[in-house]
Amino acid sequence: MIDLYTFTTPNGRKASIMLEEVGLPYNVKVIDITKNDQFSPEFIAINPNSKIPAIVDRDTGITVFESGAILIYLAEKTGKLLLIDRKSRFQVIEWLMFQMGSVGPMFGQLNHFKRFAPEQIPYAIQRYEKETLRLYGVLDNQLAKSEYICGEYSIADIATYPWVAIYEFQGLSLDNHPHLKRWAETLQQRSAVQRGMAVPSI
Repeated sequence: MIDLYTFTTPNGRKASIMLEEVGLPYNVKVIDITKNDQFSPEFIAINPNSKIPAIVDRDTGITVFESGAILIYLAEKTGKLLLIDRKSRFQVIEWLMFQMGSVGPMFGQLNHFKRFAPEQIPYAIQRYEKETLRLYGVLDNQLAKSEYICGEYSIADIATYPWVAIYEFQGLSLDNHPHLKRWAETLQQRSAVQRGMAVPSI
C-alpha cells in the first residue's frame, strides 16, 4: 500500500495520475498547503524540503519525495510507463527532466505572478508568459512527431499534462499549438488521468 501525501496542484496530480495508471492501491493524505501543513514536523520527516507530493511505500518501507523521483520509483516498481531499452528510457528521462527543470518552474512562476502575487508586476508576467509560450512551442514540435511525447505513453506525459491542463487558468490558449492541443485532449480522455486529476477531493 502507498501513502500519498498531496494537494490540489499540478505536481501533486502527477503522482495520483501515475498511481491510477499503474493500478496500485493508495491512501490519500491531504497536506493543505494553504494552511502550511507542509511545514509540520511530521511532514518534514517525510520530505525535508516541505513540498508535496511525497509517498511512503509501506510494502518496502521506502519514502520518496520530488514528483519526478516518485514517477520513476512507481514505474520501476510496476514495470510500467518507463520504456526498457536504454535509448528510449533515457529519452523519457530527459523529457521528464525537461518538465521538472523548465515546464514546472516557468509555468509555476506565471501562475504566481498572474494569479496570486499581491501586486501585478507587468515585467514578471510578460517574462513568464513569454517563456511558457516558448515551452508550448517546444512541446508542440516534439508532439508533431508522434502521439505522445516519447512515442509511447510514459511518465513524461504524466509529468507534463497537469501543467499544460491549467492553460485556461493561466489565461492562455493552445490554439496556436495544434499538436500540443491534440495531445492534451487525448490525455484528458484517459479514465486514469481523470481520476488522478480529481485527487484529493477536498
